[in-house]
Amino acid sequence: MSMVLFASVVRVEDGLPLSASTDYEQEKDLQETKRHLKGLSKKLNQFPDRCTLKSGPYNVNFIYSLGVGYLMVCSGNYPNVLAFCFLDELQKEFIITYDSKRISSAVRPYSFIEFDTFIQKTKQRYNSPRSLSTKINLADMQTEIKLRPPYQLSPEDLQAINGFSVRAASKYKGIAPTQMLEPATLPGIVSCVLSILCGGLNLLRGVHAIESILQNDDEDFNYVIAFFLGTAACLYQCYLFAYFSIWRNSKSFLAFALICLSNMYLYELRNVWQILFHVAVGAFMTLQIRLRQPLGKAPDYNV
Repeated sequence: MSMVLFASVVRVEDGLPLSASTDYEQEKDLQETKRHLKGLSKKLNQFPDRCTLKSGPYNVNFIYSLGVGYLMVCSGNYPNVLAFCFLDELQKEFIITYDSKRISSAVRPYSFIEFDTFIQKTKQRYNSPRSLSTKINLADMQTEIKLRPPYQLSPEDLQAINGFSVRAASKYKGIAPTQMLEPATLPGIVSCVLSILCGGLNLLRGVHAIESILQNDDEDFNYVIAFFLGTAACLYQCYLFAYFSIWRNSKSFLAFALICLSNMYLYELRNVWQILFHVAVGAFMTLQIRLRQPLGKAPDYNV
């Protein structure tokens, strides 16, 4: 039978469960799927904001926004458009009912258990699709899903969720837009421009170093490598600032470390102020990358 079986609301930052529907199903496959759901709720911010996952005879769907995630388990043949309309209704009601300060200050699991009443009523409505009075919303959601289909999580992602894989990148089936980042701020734009400038300076010095080597065999080719690595690190930081990527903070820190190492190697060719300028720009760029978070995610200061 096609139906919604379970739904929950969690805080994206740490996966704290805020509310959940009451269910009495003890079927083994469903309990296993709910276990996957629990693991997934702690890692929502590693995935795009609208996803679906096939788990045995069931489908797991979730969305998240403004720091709150909405997850559900439904039968495998439940219509996709109904599933995401259901989650969209939960999201709208939760945002209206609770303010962000109360959500961020919650410390106990299921602090908003009274929201279970709304989840149960909505679940009953969506388990009787013929009685739904939201045909306009369904049409809108159908159009949105066609324009921006949910990411299809793969078995590799499920293994990563359960701790059996250390792969950082996810392979998603189908084509879908990149996760959106928060709007760029003026300091972020300035840092990006300065980083491009540093990359250009490194590239120019690297080209000159190649010319010197061609004219003088005694020149050290490692200087060329150091200049080009500095260029690559600066440009990669600009890329991380502009586009969403898994483990952005860690990657930006590694790029900054590469900038520092390349400038340390070039200390004979640069004075102290030049080195400080390159390192300061790299540090500033790293900070801006960490501050510019994906939409719906609270700032994360852990590398």
